[in-house]
Amino acid sequence: MRSISILGATGSIGSSTLDLIRRNRADWRVVALTANCQARELAALAREFGAELAVVADESCLGELREALSGSGIEAAGGRTALVEAASREVDLTVAAIVGCAGLAPVMAAVERGGTIALANKEALVSAGEVLTAAVERHGATLLPTDSEHNAIFQCLAGNDISDVRSITLTASGGPLRTVADLSTVTPEQAVAHPNWDMGAKISVDSATMMNKGLELIEAYHLFPVGLDRLKIVVHPQSVIHSMVEYRDGSTLAQLGPSDMRVPIASCLAWPARMDTPCEPLDLPALSELTFFAPDEDRFPATRLAREALKAGGAAPAVLNAANEIAVAAFLARQIPFSRIAAMVAETLARGNMPPAPRSLEEVLQVDAATRARASEILELA
Repeated sequence: MRSISILGATGSIGSSTLDLIRRNRADWRVVALTANCQARELAALAREFGAELAVVADESCLGELREALSGSGIEAAGGRTALVEAASREVDLTVAAIVGCAGLAPVMAAVERGGTIALANKEALVSAGEVLTAAVERHGATLLPTDSEHNAIFQCLAGNDISDVRSITLTASGGPLRTVADLSTVTPEQAVAHPNWDMGAKISVDSATMMNKGLELIEAYHLFPVGLDRLKIVVHPQSVIHSMVEYRDGSTLAQLGPSDMRVPIASCLAWPARMDTPCEPLDLPALSELTFFAPDEDRFPATRLAREALKAGGAAPAVLNAANEIAVAAFLARQIPFSRIAAMVAETLARGNMPPAPRSLEEVLQVDAATRARASEILELA
């Protein structure tokens, strides 16, 4: 039996992880489950899986959580300090699935414990890439990429020397708006209606703007050190090939699978072995064809902004991420049109002197807070 903690248990990644554990209950002991403020849902999951600890990041929800767990013997806690403590508990695997910079401190706590982390929080590497990778090396931690694209690359690299890699290609579905002519009239409902994947609202909007792929480009830069010039993006609407690795002998390895996050999650749960999933196998004749297109960076400039942020260095990737979170939240709240999301990010990047690269988690969070304030000022002037 292996032990596991799931940070972000009520989100899409957490739910998919728990579905796999539910099907393999004899193999897992659940130590900690966390959520933002879904107290009753979290309590129900903690009871079902016999968790030792349940944590809500929003401390105002702690009373409701304690009430829902009354008589269960399960420890309840709330607040950011409790979240970090949950991530610090000794387990065989920590699934890091808290969306946004809120997940930075818990991820770092798991890394500093020297644990194995199934990383589904891409912002941790986008905002704190150098800080996080240095901590991984210093503490002997292991990062298992859980995003479908990075997990695909991880699988394609298995057993091969990264110095033999000629290029790495991240595939993108193109999102729900790839063929929409007028992006200025897009509603939040349209933007979150992804044709292939079932994801949360923020990630779905990022997919629609292609910022999700820009963030993944930065994440890949830190996970797979082949250099920015060897990282490519291609639009692949069917979402069957999740990424590809080309080697110097001309061979290209691709990982194929259904559009179901339980596949890459299962890869991390069972690593370095394999496990069963309920996912249907690919029916290649039914697929008929697989198509590929170059990204349209005029209509969807987010991938260009991400590449430029990487080239600029310093704190630019952290600024990009924080500005995007503010812009996406404003769009979902119907404060700005869809077409303003990338423009707001670009304006935030262009305003003021760029801070140097953060050297600690505290400096990353300082850059994040300052950028959010700057982006909010731009939003008020819009």
